[in-house]
Amino acid sequence: MATPPVIEELEIAPKLQEALDLASSRHKHLCPRQVLGARAAIAGARALELEVPRTDKRLLVIVETDGCFVDGVEAVTGVSVGGRTLRVEDYGKIAATFIDVKTEQALRVAPQLDVREKAHRYAPEQTRRYFAMLHGYQRMPDKELLSLQRVKLAQPVAAIVSRAAARAKCNICGEEIINEREVMVDGRALCRTCAGGGYCSLHP
Repeated sequence: MATPPVIEELEIAPKLQEALDLASSRHKHLCPRQVLGARAAIAGARALELEVPRTDKRLLVIVETDGCFVDGVEAVTGVSVGGRTLRVEDYGKIAATFIDVKTEQALRVAPQLDVREKAHRYAPEQTRRYFAMLHGYQRMPDKELLSLQRVKLAQPVAAIVSRAAARAKCNICGEEIINEREVMVDGRALCRTCAGGGYCSLHP
């Protein structure tokens, strides 16, 4: 049985390898989810016709999980939480939405539902499932590996990114709230924690 080509579009193979080298350097190893993140980012940026990695804020990425998948996305795109070009909305899903800030086009990229089952076909030399996924995900064509879907954002990009200089003060705890993340309750500006929507309670 002949080994399938590394990926469908051979010209992006060097970019993939470079991204995987960078992502794996953070963990001292390479895992399947880093590969998925890198492949998703290459496909998403290409569909939006944006060159990556970027040094500006033209590309905004919203990832739906944390961990190794995000390292792959970051390695390809150059986005970062600190640069306010990467947001983590942790839904526990291996998926990311790539947004062209200028045009507000948004594209959600996720693995096909059966990629684990298909991986061994592209890495028949691997006997262990983990390594079949690790190598198979690098070799599978985009159409076999990924699902790309145009999406409509629930908020305009300007509201998602907000203004770095925006500040408010919580009327309950008194802490400063930046980036217009306050919640208005009965005419009062509250932080999300005091409004009851936070991940912890400041007032047990």
